Amino acid sequence: MSQARKNIARVKSIQRQNIQRLKKLNPDIDSKSGIYFLTRNEPQIYIGQARHLDERLASHLSGYEQHIDRSLKAHGLYSEDNPYGYKVNFLHYPKSKLDEMEQYYIQLYAEKGWALKNKTAGSQGVGKVKIADFKPAKGYMDGLKQGRKNLAKELSHIIDKHLTVQLREDKQNNKVSQKALEKFNRLLDERSYEE
Repeated sequence: MSQARKNIARVKSIQRQNIQRLKKLNPDIDSKSGIYFLTRNEPQIYIGQARHLDERLASHLSGYEQHIDRSLKAHGLYSEDNPYGYKVNFLHYPKSKLDEMEQYYIQLYAEKGWALKNKTAGSQGVGKVKIADFKPAKGYMDGLKQGRKNLAKELSHIIDKHLTVQLREDKQNNKVSQKALEKFNRLLDERSYEE
């Protein structure tokens, strides 16, 4: 047997082993086409498309090129012994819908605030763009701004639904207290953090 054939046989053997590992985690994985979801420590997610789900997912376990491949190697697959590993789920779609549905789910999970492991907005063809537009900024100041915005939104919701915020009777005519109430209301306005 030539060296090339030995290498091909070895690659195929590794692929079969990886498919078996994946099927232990999710026995429904098959060779049909669809969109797959790799989740870890929710809300972290990677979304991809595959013409053959089992082969594509197995390639992530033995690959080194993509960020998700390295992350899978570092964290492994989910198990009772490894609760921080990746879980694997998928939805079947015809091959003709893969680009559209991959982009749809990446956008959906980005809007829901999940930390996306994807580097692009999906698709294998026209319209493939970097995902930076969907991801929250990672700088320290941007993180503080996003945190303040999230807190303002949550506090506004709680106040609107359950509370009344007003000045105490003895501070009604106090200009400092009135300015403090104005400042408090500005802090609750999530739009004030958008610029």
